[in-house]
Amino acid sequence: MRRFPDGFLFGVATSGHQTEGDNTDSDTWFLENVEPSVFAARSGRACNSWELWREDLDLVQAMGLDAFRFSLEWARIEPTEGTFSREALAHYAAIVDGCAQRGLAPVVTLNHMTCPHWFAKRGGWLDPAAPALFARYCDTVMDQFGDRIHSAVTLNEPNLPQLLSWVDLPASVRELERATLEAASVAAGVPRYRVSNIMLPEEFDAMRDGMAAGHLAAREALKARRADLPVGLSIAIVDDRVAGDDSTLRDLKRAEVYDHWLRLARDDDFVGIQNYESAAYDAAGLLSPPRGATLNQLGSAIDPGSLGGAVRYAHEVSGVPVFVTEHGIGVEDDTLRAGFIAPSLAGLLDAIDDGVPVLGYCHWTLLDNFEWTGGYSFHFGLHTVDRESFVRTPKPSAGRYAAIATSRAVQG
Repeated sequence: MRRFPDGFLFGVATSGHQTEGDNTDSDTWFLENVEPSVFAARSGRACNSWELWREDLDLVQAMGLDAFRFSLEWARIEPTEGTFSREALAHYAAIVDGCAQRGLAPVVTLNHMTCPHWFAKRGGWLDPAAPALFARYCDTVMDQFGDRIHSAVTLNEPNLPQLLSWVDLPASVRELERATLEAASVAAGVPRYRVSNIMLPEEFDAMRDGMAAGHLAAREALKARRADLPVGLSIAIVDDRVAGDDSTLRDLKRAEVYDHWLRLARDDDFVGIQNYESAAYDAAGLLSPPRGATLNQLGSAIDPGSLGGAVRYAHEVSGVPVFVTEHGIGVEDDTLRAGFIAPSLAGLLDAIDDGVPVLGYCHWTLLDNFEWTGGYSFHFGLHTVDRESFVRTPKPSAGRYAAIATSRAVQG
């Protein structure tokens, strides 16, 4: 058995819109309800975690974990521009305090892709005022309970739309994304309704610049309230590899999708990485999964080695400590998940032993939840959730992960 270093955090990750339910003042809720919509289903009550958050924290505690990553919903805290909800702030403060009562480090994400409806009506991150508006919200959060959080993630996967542009999706999906934004603009009565999890390719650079400025403004606001607070952002990273001698395509993907954000993170306290798969490129393009490989719901081969590779690359470019803020596997068969966690963590420990500073690991996710445009058809959770009663039931993978976390050791 090989032990993880002292101070290493074992946790799970969740997000507000995907679990809380009835996030009616958010941009994503609005997109779910326009016609046409790229969202396969509406989030509805999701996992009802707005009411059942205590039960969720009890599940995390029962697994013997010591960290809980969750997001604050900006749309709940500032449902109309300039008006902040005391109820929502008190709700999230109670979750932070509930973490402390259960021995869990609260890892708080300020923006997990969803934004207020009013913000999207202004053009989202294309609005020149967006960074200042985001910083104002972050300052309000810090004023209320920032003294009690463990660490802060400003933005979650701001590079995801550009990463997905490397996925060979049918043209009809791209057309439906554009039609969804057009329908939302008409329904909202604005020239451009813009969100961070569905972007138009011609706006990638401008959205990236707005979100990067938002991260910097948020970090400044957070640090102004509490200079010692660890602050970073989280990006989606596929473990991209080279098959053969030609690395042109792999290097181009890294330059387009990751490098901007990893360089931006050089002045942060950590960089969060979110890894779910690997990919191999030769001179002609992306290679298909090996014949006979077991595939996840994303359509790629299940590969426990992808985590270690992603962590090494992120640290190599950023030069700062790495926090695995998400890692998991979308599968129906939980025995695959149960068998996936240990070798993935062994590969992570290999990277740590080779000198990569890794602060912790948060598995995605605690509950089967609303998976954005995929609706409820993708399952990443360590617990099932009954869609009518919202009863949570642990899967075997929850016990497997708990055993590793409580022993703080992994075989291999």
